[in-house]
Amino acid sequence: QVQLVESGGGLVQPGGSLALSCEASGITFTIYNMGWYRQVPGKQRELVAYITSGRMTNYADSVKGRFTISRDNAKNTVFLQMNSLKPEDTAVYYCYVRALDLSIQWGQGTQVTVSS
Repeated sequence: QVQLVESGGGLVQPGGSLALSCEASGITFTIYNMGWYRQVPGKQRELVAYITSGRMTNYADSVKGRFTISRDNAKNTVFLQMNSLKPEDTAVYYCYVRALDLSIQWGQGTQVTVSS
């Protein structure tokens, strides 16, 4: 059974930084990409960033230049370094892993709150 365990969320002041990590276990398929979505109450889940096995990356326009995604293929772990955080980055952040057949597994989510 696939499990994704996230860590690193919390409360930070505007302009601050947080680092999220997500380790996937029980992977028995070829991973297409891994990444992060975020969701605020009443809104759809939105893609933040993803990274492929070849380390090609893609970012939402709202986080470009501030967030950096990386991964450790050997450990099936994905990281999200978030700098220059803004109040509008406040959300529950979900990591995911997508297989070649485009099926997706989700983590449980971790709260990120940016507030003074």
